[in-house]
Amino acid sequence: MRQRLLYIVNPISGGKNKLPVYRAIRRHTDASRFDFSVCHTKAAGEAAIFARKAVAEGYDIVVAVGGDGTINEVAREVIHTKTALGIIPCGSGNGLARHLQLPMNPEKAVRIINQAVIHHLDYGLINGQPFFCTCGVGFDAFISLKFAQSDKRGLQTYIENVLSSGLNYKPDTYTIEDESGTVHHRAFLIACANASQYGNNAYIAPQASMKDGLMDVIIMEPFSAIEAPRIALQLFNKTLPKNSHIKMFQTRKVRITRSSDGPVHRDGDPSSTGAEITVELVHGEFPVVVNPNAKGRKRSFVQLVRDDIFELWDWQQNTIRRSGKSVAKQSRKLLQRIKVLPKSEE
Repeated sequence: MRQRLLYIVNPISGGKNKLPVYRAIRRHTDASRFDFSVCHTKAAGEAAIFARKAVAEGYDIVVAVGGDGTINEVAREVIHTKTALGIIPCGSGNGLARHLQLPMNPEKAVRIINQAVIHHLDYGLINGQPFFCTCGVGFDAFISLKFAQSDKRGLQTYIENVLSSGLNYKPDTYTIEDESGTVHHRAFLIACANASQYGNNAYIAPQASMKDGLMDVIIMEPFSAIEAPRIALQLFNKTLPKNSHIKMFQTRKVRITRSSDGPVHRDGDPSSTGAEITVELVHGEFPVVVNPNAKGRKRSFVQLVRDDIFELWDWQQNTIRRSGKSVAKQSRKLLQRIKVLPKSEE
């Protein structure tokens, strides 16, 4: 039986030209299996509107083509439905896509969608609002708020905000309650992770699973400035749980109380809430098209970056050849963009 498939494209996500992505969709979607159509958003919130309509009309898969914001808009509309989320990652962080080991190469991402292997994963709620990778309070929520207020996006802006604010941030004291009891912690941040990473291969909870019905709660205790580089490195090489300033436990539901109102984040999207925050996990109600060939999570950070670069390299070269442009000239420009070579003077 033929299936119905809708691509929802955010044309400005990640600051990337989407024409090659449109070509990948047109050329590689399995037309023998799917009746598919493409729409594109013009403003925040439209991806959710398109997804809601597709669910009501009985589409089998709705594919979010964009960054974490677009993906989350669509994901919120498919939970507890028979319509699955597909992903073509085109953002700067791509946290959910990276956790699921989906290709960064759009052509390969479309081929994953063609296989239509659907798993029913977990998602979380913070004060009743859905999140899919992580939510939290403390420093990461504070930085998410500053990042949202910045004129520029991307990893560089995020790092600049972290470096400029990190040394001046004042930790808070939290009361943390779950089914095992109540504890009090002075903490730099508290993160609740359904998935393993924030995005950009920054692993806050390397062992987190989206299928186990549990979230990983990470308490990062205050640390000195001299220890910050080590913590940053451990965040990227998946060894953060080994740090003595990190306390971790798993639970289905947790209540966090702080000294006053303030920011929280859900998948990097900041908002303000009261002093009391409730986070809980919903098991197996999030239908997602997954990568059936996903490997275990034993790849190092260097391997992850290398794999991303080679995937994008292959796609770029195929695009260049189809367009008839000089491969040598375009290759050098690509290398400059990924900072393998210094920028040449023209």
